[in-house]
Amino acid sequence: MQSLRFQSVFDIIGPVMIGPSSSHTAGAVRIGKIVSSIFDDTPTEVEFQLFNSFAKTYRGHGTDLALVAGILGMDTDDPEIPNSLEIAHKRGIKIVWTIQKDSNAPHPNTTKITVKNDHKSISVTGISIGGGNIQVTELNGFAVSLNMNTPTIIIVHQDIPGMIAHVTEALSRFDINIAQMNVTREKAGEKAIMIIEVDSRSCEEAVEEIRKIPHLHNVNFFK
Repeated sequence: MQSLRFQSVFDIIGPVMIGPSSSHTAGAVRIGKIVSSIFDDTPTEVEFQLFNSFAKTYRGHGTDLALVAGILGMDTDDPEIPNSLEIAHKRGIKIVWTIQKDSNAPHPNTTKITVKNDHKSISVTGISIGGGNIQVTELNGFAVSLNMNTPTIIIVHQDIPGMIAHVTEALSRFDINIAQMNVTREKAGEKAIMIIEVDSRSCEEAVEEIRKIPHLHNVNFFK
């Protein structure tokens, strides 16, 4: 399971961190790493749409290196971050940049990342809000609101009766309390997404039980 907790300010601005801005570097790494965790497979192509401030300074501030590093699973203090583009190339991952300097994105440090391979594709919109903190505002076309500062389970599933009951019953069996839950769907009977914030950081066994439930497309747990 991925641990994506906010690191101390000393980790973020330390000498092994690239770039002059935690918004453009540490936050960018965290966005990329979350996308990589949700995709949970080896990508062949990643498109980064950069908006406003991200678009204007992404090379000068190292945002491009940081985003790719996150996709590769690196942490904010990984010394290989400056080499992330080269590493991605060696792994056969095509990187595409779409730059939109003057857009109506609600936050200046916004990126929409689309990751794909021969089997699947996902898109995630993330915002770096400063100090290494981030928000996820869109997942596969669904409007979401994730700060990733509390343990969170993200489930993409088919919209069928009883799905919420199956998931909550699995959590209850392992004495895991739900702090907040949000469910949204494309339309009745189509794909839906369930976002559950919980009080426990030890949810691995419960998540494994949830994965056994039929009609689930993807389950991720972020500590």
